[in-house]
Amino acid sequence: MENRRKRASWSGHIAFVIAAAASAIGLGNLWRFPYLAAQYGGGTFILIYLLLVVTLGFTLMVTEITIGRMTRQSQLTAYAKLDRRFGFIGFLGTVIPILIVPYYCVIGGWVLKYFITYLQMALHPGVNPLANPDAFFDGFVASPFAPFGYAMIFILLTAGVIVMGVKNGIEKSNMIMMPILFLMAVAISVYVICLPGSSAGLAYYLIPNLDGFRTPDGAFSLSLMGKTVLGAMGQMFYSLSLAMGIMITYGSYMRQEDAIEKAVRRIEIFDTLIAVIAGLMIIPVVYLFAVKTGTPVKEAMNAGPGLMFKTLPKVFATFGIGGVWVGAAFFVLVVFAALTSAISLMEACVASVCDLLHLRRKSATFFTAALVAFLAVFSAIGYGPWSGITLMKLPFLDFFDFITNSVLMPIVAAITCIFVGWILKPEAIRTEAVSGGNRFAAWGLYRVMVKYIAPILILAILVSEICRGLNIGKWSI
Repeated sequence: MENRRKRASWSGHIAFVIAAAASAIGLGNLWRFPYLAAQYGGGTFILIYLLLVVTLGFTLMVTEITIGRMTRQSQLTAYAKLDRRFGFIGFLGTVIPILIVPYYCVIGGWVLKYFITYLQMALHPGVNPLANPDAFFDGFVASPFAPFGYAMIFILLTAGVIVMGVKNGIEKSNMIMMPILFLMAVAISVYVICLPGSSAGLAYYLIPNLDGFRTPDGAFSLSLMGKTVLGAMGQMFYSLSLAMGIMITYGSYMRQEDAIEKAVRRIEIFDTLIAVIAGLMIIPVVYLFAVKTGTPVKEAMNAGPGLMFKTLPKVFATFGIGGVWVGAAFFVLVVFAALTSAISLMEACVASVCDLLHLRRKSATFFTAALVAFLAVFSAIGYGPWSGITLMKLPFLDFFDFITNSVLMPIVAAITCIFVGWILKPEAIRTEAVSGGNRFAAWGLYRVMVKYIAPILILAILVSEICRGLNIGKWSI
Protein backbone atom coordinates (compact mmCIF):
# COMPACT_ATOMS: atom_id res chain seq x y z
CA MET A 1 0.00 0.00 0.00
CA GLU A 2 2.93 2.32 0.67
CA ASN A 3 4.10 1.87 -2.91
CA ARG A 4 0.63 2.75 -4.17
CA ARG A 5 0.61 6.04 -2.22
CA LYS A 6 4.02 7.11 -3.48
CA ARG A 7 3.37 6.26 -7.12
CA ALA A 8 2.58 9.20 -9.41
CA SER A 9 -0.96 9.21 -10.80
CA TRP A 10 -3.14 10.81 -13.43
CA SER A 11 -5.45 13.56 -12.26
CA GLY A 12 -8.50 11.64 -13.43
CA HIS A 13 -10.13 9.17 -15.80
CA ILE A 14 -10.17 11.52 -18.81
CA ALA A 15 -6.50 12.43 -18.31
CA PHE A 16 -5.57 8.74 -18.45
CA VAL A 17 -7.69 8.06 -21.53
CA ILE A 18 -6.22 11.03 -23.42
CA ALA A 19 -2.66 10.08 -22.44
CA ALA A 20 -3.14 6.45 -23.50
CA ALA A 21 -4.90 7.50 -26.73
CA ALA A 22 -2.10 9.97 -27.45
CA SER A 23 0.37 7.13 -27.13
CA ALA A 24 -1.61 4.97 -29.53
CA ILE A 25 -2.07 7.77 -32.09
CA GLY A 26 1.28 7.91 -33.81
CA LEU A 27 3.01 7.44 -37.13
CA GLY A 28 1.42 4.01 -37.58
CA ASN A 29 -2.01 5.63 -37.84
CA LEU A 30 -0.87 8.33 -40.23
CA TRP A 31 0.99 6.34 -42.86
CA ARG A 32 0.46 2.62 -42.34
CA PHE A 33 -3.31 2.49 -41.78
CA PRO A 34 -4.23 4.48 -44.95
CA TYR A 35 -1.82 2.40 -47.02
CA LEU A 36 -3.17 -0.93 -45.79
CA ALA A 37 -6.78 0.18 -46.14
CA ALA A 38 -6.11 1.22 -49.73
CA GLN A 39 -4.33 -2.04 -50.51
CA TYR A 40 -6.84 -4.41 -48.92
CA GLY A 41 -10.35 -3.52 -49.94
CA GLY A 42 -11.01 -0.13 -48.34
CA GLY A 43 -14.07 -0.51 -46.15
CA THR A 44 -13.53 -4.27 -45.96
CA PHE A 45 -10.17 -3.74 -44.28
CA ILE A 46 -11.65 -1.12 -41.95
CA LEU A 47 -14.43 -3.51 -40.83
CA ILE A 48 -11.94 -6.31 -40.18
CA TYR A 49 -9.71 -3.90 -38.29
CA LEU A 50 -12.60 -2.71 -36.11
CA LEU A 51 -13.59 -6.29 -35.29
CA LEU A 52 -10.03 -7.07 -34.20
CA VAL A 53 -9.75 -3.87 -32.15
CA VAL A 54 -12.85 -4.66 -30.05
CA THR A 55 -11.79 -8.29 -29.46
CA LEU A 56 -8.05 -8.97 -29.60
CA GLY A 57 -6.99 -5.37 -29.04
CA PHE A 58 -9.43 -5.02 -26.15
CA THR A 59 -8.10 -8.18 -24.50
CA LEU A 60 -4.45 -7.20 -24.71
CA MET A 61 -5.02 -3.62 -23.57
CA VAL A 62 -7.16 -4.63 -20.59
CA THR A 63 -4.48 -7.14 -19.61
CA GLU A 64 -1.61 -4.67 -19.75
CA ILE A 65 -3.38 -1.77 -18.03
CA THR A 66 -4.63 -4.07 -15.28
CA ILE A 67 -1.17 -5.56 -14.68
CA GLY A 68 0.16 -2.02 -14.33
CA ARG A 69 -2.49 -0.98 -11.82
CA MET A 70 -2.27 -4.24 -9.85
CA THR A 71 1.48 -3.95 -9.34
CA ARG A 72 2.03 -0.16 -9.49
CA GLN A 73 5.19 -1.01 -11.43
CA SER A 74 6.59 -0.51 -14.92
CA GLN A 75 6.78 -3.50 -17.23
CA LEU A 76 10.36 -4.29 -16.15
CA THR A 77 9.40 -5.24 -12.59
CA ALA A 78 5.62 -5.82 -12.84
CA TYR A 79 5.76 -9.44 -14.03
CA ALA A 80 8.32 -10.43 -11.39
CA LYS A 81 6.08 -8.91 -8.71
CA LEU A 82 3.23 -11.16 -9.88
CA ASP A 83 5.40 -14.27 -10.33
CA ARG A 84 9.20 -14.31 -10.17
CA ARG A 85 9.38 -17.11 -12.71
CA PHE A 86 7.95 -14.78 -15.36
CA GLY A 87 10.15 -11.78 -14.63
CA PHE A 88 11.88 -12.37 -17.97
CA ILE A 89 8.76 -11.07 -19.75
CA GLY A 90 9.39 -7.68 -18.15
CA PHE A 91 12.97 -7.71 -19.37
CA LEU A 92 11.91 -8.48 -22.95
CA GLY A 93 9.14 -5.89 -22.68
CA THR A 94 11.66 -3.25 -21.65
CA VAL A 95 14.06 -4.02 -24.49
CA ILE A 96 11.28 -3.16 -26.96
CA PRO A 97 10.83 0.57 -26.15
CA ILE A 98 14.59 0.97 -25.60
CA LEU A 99 15.13 -0.13 -29.20
CA ILE A 100 12.07 1.66 -30.64
CA VAL A 101 12.55 5.14 -29.11
CA PRO A 102 15.87 5.90 -30.88
CA TYR A 103 14.71 5.14 -34.41
CA TYR A 104 11.26 6.62 -33.71
CA CYS A 105 12.96 9.90 -32.72
CA VAL A 106 15.01 9.74 -35.92
CA ILE A 107 11.79 9.51 -37.96
CA GLY A 108 10.36 12.28 -35.75
CA GLY A 109 13.38 14.34 -36.79
CA TRP A 110 12.54 13.70 -40.43
CA VAL A 111 9.01 14.97 -39.83
CA LEU A 112 10.39 18.04 -38.05
CA LYS A 113 12.66 18.74 -41.00
CA TYR A 114 9.73 18.62 -43.41
CA PHE A 115 7.60 20.90 -41.26
CA ILE A 116 10.41 23.48 -41.08
CA THR A 117 10.96 23.18 -44.82
CA TYR A 118 7.28 23.79 -45.60
CA LEU A 119 7.22 26.70 -43.17
CA GLN A 120 10.23 28.26 -44.91
CA MET A 121 8.53 27.78 -48.28
CA ALA A 122 5.36 29.45 -46.96
CA LEU A 123 7.30 32.44 -45.61
CA HIS A 124 9.56 32.75 -48.66
CA PRO A 125 7.47 32.21 -51.83
CA GLY A 126 9.55 31.15 -54.79
CA VAL A 127 11.94 29.05 -52.72
CA ASN A 128 11.13 25.38 -53.26
CA PRO A 129 13.58 22.82 -51.85
CA LEU A 130 10.90 20.17 -52.45
CA ALA A 131 10.76 20.64 -56.21
CA ASN A 132 12.10 17.08 -56.44
CA PRO A 133 10.74 15.28 -53.34
CA ASP A 134 12.56 12.03 -54.08
CA ALA A 135 15.96 13.70 -54.32
CA PHE A 136 15.24 15.91 -51.28
CA PHE A 137 14.38 12.95 -49.04
CA ASP A 138 17.19 10.71 -50.27
CA GLY A 139 19.70 13.54 -49.90
CA PHE A 140 18.53 14.42 -46.40
CA VAL A 141 18.60 10.89 -44.94
CA ALA A 142 22.01 10.28 -46.55
CA SER A 143 23.48 13.40 -44.92
CA PRO A 144 26.18 12.63 -42.32
CA PHE A 145 24.94 15.16 -39.72
CA ALA A 146 21.45 16.58 -40.37
CA PRO A 147 19.36 13.46 -39.51
CA PHE A 148 21.04 13.07 -36.13
CA GLY A 149 20.75 16.80 -35.41
CA TYR A 150 17.01 16.80 -35.98
CA ALA A 151 16.68 13.55 -34.01
CA MET A 152 18.46 15.22 -31.07
CA ILE A 153 15.98 18.10 -31.15
CA PHE A 154 13.15 15.56 -31.05
CA ILE A 155 14.80 13.62 -28.20
CA LEU A 156 15.25 16.81 -26.16
CA LEU A 157 11.62 17.83 -26.72
CA THR A 158 10.49 14.37 -25.57
CA ALA A 159 12.76 14.27 -22.53
CA GLY A 160 11.78 17.83 -21.60
CA VAL A 161 8.15 16.78 -21.25
CA ILE A 162 8.95 13.62 -19.29
CA VAL A 163 11.27 15.28 -16.79
CA MET A 164 8.38 17.49 -15.64
CA GLY A 165 6.49 14.45 -14.38
CA VAL A 166 3.27 12.54 -15.03
CA LYS A 167 0.78 15.33 -14.27
CA ASN A 168 2.81 18.45 -15.06
CA GLY A 169 4.60 17.00 -18.07
CA ILE A 170 2.94 14.08 -19.85
CA GLU A 171 -0.65 14.86 -18.89
CA LYS A 172 -0.54 18.61 -19.57
CA SER A 173 1.32 18.24 -22.87
CA ASN A 174 -1.22 15.69 -24.12
CA MET A 175 -4.10 17.91 -23.00
CA ILE A 176 -2.66 20.60 -25.29
CA MET A 177 -1.43 18.55 -28.25
CA MET A 178 -4.30 16.08 -28.60
CA PRO A 179 -7.10 18.64 -29.16
CA ILE A 180 -4.88 20.52 -31.63
CA LEU A 181 -4.02 17.29 -33.44
CA PHE A 182 -7.66 16.25 -33.67
CA LEU A 183 -8.92 19.64 -34.87
CA MET A 184 -6.18 19.92 -37.48
CA ALA A 185 -6.87 16.39 -38.70
CA VAL A 186 -10.57 17.18 -39.08
CA ALA A 187 -9.82 20.50 -40.82
CA ILE A 188 -7.46 18.90 -43.34
CA SER A 189 -9.93 16.07 -43.94
CA VAL A 190 -12.75 18.55 -44.64
CA TYR A 191 -10.46 20.43 -47.05
CA VAL A 192 -9.60 17.20 -48.87
CA ILE A 193 -13.21 16.00 -49.04
CA CYS A 194 -14.23 19.33 -50.60
CA LEU A 195 -11.66 19.06 -53.40
CA PRO A 196 -13.17 18.53 -56.87
CA GLY A 197 -13.10 14.85 -57.79
CA SER A 198 -12.35 13.60 -54.28
CA SER A 199 -15.51 11.48 -54.20
CA ALA A 200 -13.84 8.72 -56.26
CA GLY A 201 -11.00 8.54 -53.73
CA LEU A 202 -13.47 8.48 -50.85
CA ALA A 203 -15.35 5.61 -52.45
CA TYR A 204 -12.08 3.75 -53.00
CA TYR A 205 -11.28 4.17 -49.31
CA LEU A 206 -14.61 3.67 -47.55
CA ILE A 207 -16.79 1.35 -49.65
CA PRO A 208 -16.12 -2.32 -48.82
CA ASN A 209 -14.92 -4.44 -51.73
CA LEU A 210 -13.38 -7.88 -52.10
CA ASP A 211 -10.61 -6.88 -54.50
CA GLY A 212 -8.02 -7.63 -51.84
CA PHE A 213 -9.26 -11.23 -51.76
CA ARG A 214 -8.92 -11.79 -55.51
CA THR A 215 -6.02 -12.81 -57.72
CA PRO A 216 -5.22 -10.77 -60.88
CA ASP A 217 -7.50 -13.07 -62.90
CA GLY A 218 -10.42 -12.35 -60.55
CA ALA A 219 -10.45 -15.65 -58.66
CA PHE A 220 -11.23 -15.64 -54.95
CA SER A 221 -8.17 -16.51 -52.82
CA LEU A 222 -8.22 -17.73 -49.21
CA SER A 223 -4.51 -16.89 -49.04
CA LEU A 224 -5.14 -13.24 -49.93
CA MET A 225 -8.02 -13.08 -47.48
CA GLY A 226 -5.66 -14.40 -44.81
CA LYS A 227 -3.10 -11.75 -45.69
CA THR A 228 -5.76 -9.06 -45.35
CA VAL A 229 -6.78 -10.31 -41.91
CA LEU A 230 -3.15 -10.59 -40.79
CA GLY A 231 -2.42 -7.14 -42.17
CA ALA A 232 -5.30 -5.69 -40.14
CA MET A 233 -4.18 -7.68 -37.09
CA GLY A 234 -0.59 -6.42 -37.35
CA GLN A 235 -1.78 -2.84 -37.77
CA MET A 236 -4.06 -3.13 -34.76
CA PHE A 237 -1.19 -4.52 -32.72
CA TYR A 238 1.15 -1.69 -33.67
CA SER A 239 -1.44 1.08 -33.59
CA LEU A 240 -2.70 0.44 -30.04
CA SER A 241 0.81 0.57 -28.49
CA LEU A 242 0.55 -3.01 -27.27
CA ALA A 243 3.45 -5.08 -25.90
CA MET A 244 5.71 -2.03 -25.64
CA GLY A 245 5.40 -1.59 -21.89
CA ILE A 246 3.48 1.65 -22.40
CA MET A 247 0.06 0.50 -21.24
CA ILE A 248 1.52 -1.28 -18.20
CA THR A 249 3.41 1.88 -17.23
CA TYR A 250 0.42 4.17 -17.84
CA GLY A 251 -1.82 1.70 -16.01
CA SER A 252 0.48 1.90 -12.99
CA TYR A 253 -0.42 5.61 -12.72
CA MET A 254 -4.18 4.90 -12.95
CA ARG A 255 -6.39 5.67 -9.95
CA GLN A 256 -8.00 2.71 -8.21
CA GLU A 257 -11.54 4.06 -8.65
CA ASP A 258 -11.26 4.52 -12.44
CA ALA A 259 -12.97 1.93 -14.65
CA ILE A 260 -10.48 -0.03 -16.77
CA GLU A 261 -13.00 -1.46 -19.24
CA LYS A 262 -14.57 1.93 -19.93
CA ALA A 263 -11.12 3.51 -20.38
CA VAL A 264 -10.04 0.85 -22.89
CA ARG A 265 -13.20 1.28 -24.98
CA ARG A 266 -12.65 5.04 -25.12
CA ILE A 267 -8.99 4.62 -26.11
CA GLU A 268 -10.08 2.28 -28.91
CA ILE A 269 -12.59 4.86 -30.17
CA PHE A 270 -10.04 7.69 -30.16
CA ASP A 271 -7.36 5.63 -31.87
CA THR A 272 -9.63 4.20 -34.55
CA LEU A 273 -11.23 7.59 -35.23
CA ILE A 274 -7.84 9.20 -35.87
CA ALA A 275 -6.76 6.27 -38.06
CA VAL A 276 -9.91 6.59 -40.20
CA ILE A 277 -9.51 10.39 -40.38
CA ALA A 278 -5.89 9.87 -41.48
CA GLY A 279 -7.22 7.90 -44.39
CA LEU A 280 -9.62 10.72 -45.23
CA MET A 281 -6.67 13.14 -45.25
CA ILE A 282 -4.43 11.01 -47.42
CA ILE A 283 -6.21 8.50 -49.66
CA PRO A 284 -8.49 10.83 -51.69
CA VAL A 285 -5.66 13.24 -52.58
CA VAL A 286 -3.23 10.42 -53.42
CA TYR A 287 -5.98 8.81 -55.52
CA LEU A 288 -6.50 12.09 -57.40
CA PHE A 289 -2.75 12.41 -57.90
CA ALA A 290 -2.51 8.85 -59.22
CA VAL A 291 -5.34 9.41 -61.70
CA LYS A 292 -3.87 12.73 -62.85
CA THR A 293 -0.35 11.34 -63.36
CA GLY A 294 -1.36 7.91 -64.66
CA THR A 295 0.31 6.16 -61.70
CA PRO A 296 -1.22 2.87 -60.52
CA VAL A 297 -3.14 3.64 -57.32
CA LYS A 298 -1.54 0.84 -55.31
CA GLU A 299 1.89 2.05 -56.36
CA ALA A 300 1.05 5.62 -55.33
CA MET A 301 -0.12 4.30 -51.95
CA ASN A 302 3.41 3.08 -51.21
CA ALA A 303 3.88 2.24 -47.52
CA GLY A 304 6.04 3.97 -44.96
CA PRO A 305 8.43 6.81 -45.72
CA GLY A 306 7.69 6.62 -49.44
CA LEU A 307 4.10 7.74 -48.87
CA MET A 308 4.80 10.36 -46.20
CA PHE A 309 8.00 11.94 -47.50
CA LYS A 310 7.92 11.42 -51.27
CA THR A 311 4.36 10.93 -52.55
CA LEU A 312 2.53 13.48 -50.37
CA PRO A 313 4.89 16.40 -51.20
CA LYS A 314 4.17 15.69 -54.88
CA VAL A 315 0.45 15.70 -54.10
CA PHE A 316 0.67 19.00 -52.16
CA ALA A 317 2.54 20.54 -55.07
CA THR A 318 -0.51 20.01 -57.30
CA PHE A 319 -2.53 22.29 -54.97
CA GLY A 320 -0.61 25.38 -56.11
CA ILE A 321 0.25 28.06 -53.55
CA GLY A 322 -2.21 26.63 -51.03
CA GLY A 323 -0.36 23.33 -51.11
CA VAL A 324 2.52 24.82 -49.15
CA TRP A 325 0.26 25.74 -46.25
CA VAL A 326 -1.52 22.38 -46.43
CA GLY A 327 1.88 20.69 -46.28
CA ALA A 328 2.94 22.79 -43.28
CA ALA A 329 -0.32 22.03 -41.47
CA PHE A 330 -0.07 18.33 -42.25
CA PHE A 331 3.50 17.98 -41.00
CA VAL A 332 2.92 19.93 -37.79
CA LEU A 333 0.05 17.51 -37.16
CA VAL A 334 2.44 14.60 -37.76
CA VAL A 335 5.00 16.21 -35.42
CA PHE A 336 2.41 16.24 -32.64
CA ALA A 337 1.39 12.63 -33.35
CA ALA A 338 4.99 11.47 -33.35
CA LEU A 339 5.80 13.44 -30.20
CA THR A 340 2.88 12.05 -28.16
CA SER A 341 3.95 8.50 -29.03
CA ALA A 342 7.64 9.19 -28.40
CA ILE A 343 6.76 10.59 -24.96
CA SER A 344 4.93 7.40 -23.99
CA LEU A 345 7.71 5.17 -25.32
CA MET A 346 10.41 7.06 -23.45
CA GLU A 347 8.26 7.20 -20.30
CA ALA A 348 8.10 3.38 -20.35
CA CYS A 349 11.90 3.37 -20.32
CA VAL A 350 12.22 6.08 -17.67
CA ALA A 351 9.71 4.34 -15.39
CA SER A 352 11.68 1.10 -15.69
CA VAL A 353 14.91 2.86 -14.73
CA CYS A 354 13.15 4.49 -11.75
CA ASP A 355 11.67 1.18 -10.55
CA LEU A 356 14.86 -0.86 -11.04
CA LEU A 357 17.50 1.59 -9.83
CA HIS A 358 15.27 3.67 -7.53
CA LEU A 359 16.44 6.88 -9.21
CA ARG A 360 14.58 10.17 -9.16
CA ARG A 361 12.73 11.08 -12.35
CA LYS A 362 15.24 13.77 -13.35
CA SER A 363 18.23 11.43 -13.11
CA ALA A 364 16.38 8.57 -14.81
CA THR A 365 15.30 10.85 -17.67
CA PHE A 366 18.85 12.13 -18.20
CA PHE A 367 20.20 8.56 -18.23
CA THR A 368 17.50 7.35 -20.64
CA ALA A 369 17.84 10.33 -22.99
CA ALA A 370 21.61 9.79 -23.17
CA LEU A 371 21.10 6.11 -24.01
CA VAL A 372 18.47 6.97 -26.63
CA ALA A 373 20.76 9.58 -28.22
CA PHE A 374 23.59 7.05 -28.44
CA LEU A 375 21.40 4.38 -30.05
CA ALA A 376 19.83 6.96 -32.39
CA VAL A 377 23.20 7.45 -34.08
CA PHE A 378 22.90 4.06 -35.77
CA SER A 379 19.50 4.79 -37.34
CA ALA A 380 20.29 8.45 -38.08
CA ILE A 381 23.32 7.73 -40.26
CA GLY A 382 22.34 4.22 -41.31
CA TYR A 383 21.22 5.53 -44.71
CA GLY A 384 24.29 7.77 -45.05
CA PRO A 385 27.88 7.12 -43.96
CA TRP A 386 26.97 3.69 -42.53
CA SER A 387 24.74 2.64 -45.42
CA GLY A 388 27.14 -0.18 -46.25
CA ILE A 389 26.63 -1.74 -42.81
CA THR A 390 23.51 -3.89 -42.49
CA LEU A 391 22.00 -6.41 -40.10
CA MET A 392 20.13 -9.30 -41.75
CA LYS A 393 20.59 -7.29 -44.97
CA LEU A 394 18.60 -4.43 -43.45
CA PRO A 395 19.73 -0.86 -42.63
CA PHE A 396 19.89 -0.19 -38.89
CA LEU A 397 16.52 1.59 -38.71
CA ASP A 398 14.73 -1.14 -40.65
CA PHE A 399 16.41 -3.84 -38.56
CA PHE A 400 15.36 -2.24 -35.25
CA ASP A 401 11.82 -1.85 -36.60
CA PHE A 402 11.71 -5.48 -37.72
CA ILE A 403 13.16 -7.02 -34.56
CA THR A 404 10.85 -5.03 -32.25
CA ASN A 405 7.54 -4.87 -34.12
CA SER A 406 7.70 -8.19 -35.97
CA VAL A 407 9.50 -10.41 -33.46
CA LEU A 408 9.72 -9.17 -29.87
CA MET A 409 6.28 -7.56 -29.54
CA PRO A 410 4.30 -10.65 -30.65
CA ILE A 411 6.51 -12.87 -28.45
CA VAL A 412 5.91 -10.71 -25.38
CA ALA A 413 2.17 -10.48 -26.06
CA ALA A 414 1.81 -14.23 -26.61
CA ILE A 415 3.71 -15.13 -23.43
CA THR A 416 1.70 -12.53 -21.49
CA CYS A 417 -1.57 -14.15 -22.62
CA ILE A 418 -0.30 -17.60 -21.64
CA PHE A 419 0.87 -16.26 -18.28
CA VAL A 420 -2.40 -14.49 -17.51
CA GLY A 421 -4.64 -17.19 -18.99
CA TRP A 422 -3.05 -20.22 -17.37
CA ILE A 423 -0.72 -19.16 -14.52
CA LEU A 424 -2.03 -15.94 -12.98
CA LYS A 425 -5.59 -16.82 -14.13
CA PRO A 426 -8.04 -14.37 -15.79
CA GLU A 427 -9.97 -14.07 -12.53
CA ALA A 428 -7.09 -12.00 -11.10
CA ILE A 429 -7.57 -9.48 -13.92
CA ARG A 430 -11.32 -9.44 -13.31
CA THR A 431 -10.87 -8.83 -9.58
CA GLU A 432 -8.72 -5.77 -10.25
CA ALA A 433 -10.97 -4.52 -13.05
CA VAL A 434 -14.12 -4.55 -10.89
CA SER A 435 -12.46 -3.02 -7.82
CA GLY A 436 -13.94 0.30 -6.78
CA GLY A 437 -17.41 -0.88 -7.80
CA ASN A 438 -16.70 -0.89 -11.55
CA ARG A 439 -18.22 -3.29 -14.08
CA PHE A 440 -16.49 -5.72 -16.44
CA ALA A 441 -19.27 -6.34 -18.94
CA ALA A 442 -17.06 -8.14 -21.47
CA TRP A 443 -15.66 -10.59 -18.90
CA GLY A 444 -16.85 -13.66 -20.83
CA LEU A 445 -15.26 -12.43 -24.06
CA TYR A 446 -12.07 -11.51 -22.24
CA ARG A 447 -11.68 -14.91 -20.55
CA VAL A 448 -12.08 -16.88 -23.79
CA MET A 449 -9.83 -14.52 -25.75
CA VAL A 450 -6.94 -14.39 -23.28
CA LYS A 451 -6.87 -18.16 -22.70
CA TYR A 452 -7.53 -19.60 -26.13
CA ILE A 453 -7.92 -17.25 -29.07
CA ALA A 454 -5.44 -14.40 -28.45
CA PRO A 455 -2.31 -16.60 -28.17
CA ILE A 456 -3.13 -18.32 -31.48
CA LEU A 457 -3.81 -15.04 -33.28
CA ILE A 458 -0.64 -13.46 -31.91
CA LEU A 459 1.47 -16.44 -32.97
CA ALA A 460 -0.07 -16.08 -36.44
CA ILE A 461 1.09 -12.44 -36.45
CA LEU A 462 4.57 -13.52 -35.39
CA VAL A 463 4.90 -16.11 -38.17
CA SER A 464 3.44 -13.82 -40.84
CA GLU A 465 5.61 -10.85 -39.84
CA ILE A 466 8.79 -12.94 -39.83
CA CYS A 467 7.89 -14.33 -43.26
CA ARG A 468 7.23 -10.83 -44.52
CA GLY A 469 10.40 -9.36 -43.03
CA LEU A 470 12.63 -12.16 -44.31
CA ASN A 471 10.75 -12.42 -47.63
CA ILE A 472 9.91 -16.06 -47.07
CA GLY A 473 7.47 -17.50 -49.59
CA LYS A 474 7.19 -14.14 -51.38
CA TRP A 475 5.08 -12.91 -48.45
CA SER A 476 4.29 -9.22 -48.48
CA ILE A 477 1.88 -7.11 -46.46
